[in-house]
Amino acid sequence: MGRKKKFRNEEEYESERDDHIKLEGVITNVFAGGQFEVKTETGAVVRAQLCGRMRKFRIRVILGDRVTVALSPYDLTHGMIVFRAK
Repeated sequence: MGRKKKFRNEEEYESERDDHIKLEGVITNVFAGGQFEVKTETGAVVRAQLCGRMRKFRIRVILGDRVTVALSPYDLTHGMIVFRAK
């Protein structure tokens, strides 16, 4: 019988994440409640929060860290921090 897949196929899962715009940036300000201000490489300032996987594994993000932010194409002022560069 085999294991039951959580998603019907991997391509379907990837297509859900393809619509996000990923940008590099630097954390310029830290707000209460897990919110961060990120200045992207294009010069835009975005308010972002940590993605669930980063919270789950307790990845710390501090002022001055280089991060990757995933932005929704519908609202480019809010984002989700998906990666912290070393």
